[in-house]
Amino acid sequence: MLSGAAILFGMAIGYAGWRGLRRTLPRNRFFGVRTEQTLRNENAFAVANQVAGLPNLVAGVVMLLVGVLSLFVGSSSVALTVLLVGIVAAGLVAVAGGVQGAKAAALVPDEPEPARGGCAGGCCGSLCGKAEGVTA
Repeated sequence: MLSGAAILFGMAIGYAGWRGLRRTLPRNRFFGVRTEQTLRNENAFAVANQVAGLPNLVAGVVMLLVGVLSLFVGSSSVALTVLLVGIVAAGLVAVAGGVQGAKAAALVPDEPEPARGGCAGGCCGSLCGKAEGVTA
């Protein structure tokens, strides 16, 4: 039971890491680095998950391998030990990647606010020359 959970969870973490590394992981409720800094805009989320992508991919592969390995170990106590050590190691790698991703997201500048009004700060229509004292 625990072996199967490790295999499935490893596949999910590895897939999320692979998508993050390629910057194709969409913002969602379940996967990726989700902090206040990473969720403030799309670019911050993409950068954080790209930085955390390789550690998460490695953590997923480790968890997948540990799950498969534990199926072939003869003793149940050895299998449980292998699983626990592997899951803790993979978790530490994933957390370290998440911390680095959150730090990277904090360095991403905020997206500028969209300009208000129809002119975006420039001259509008026929008022442009008159506002500056220039005749058309």
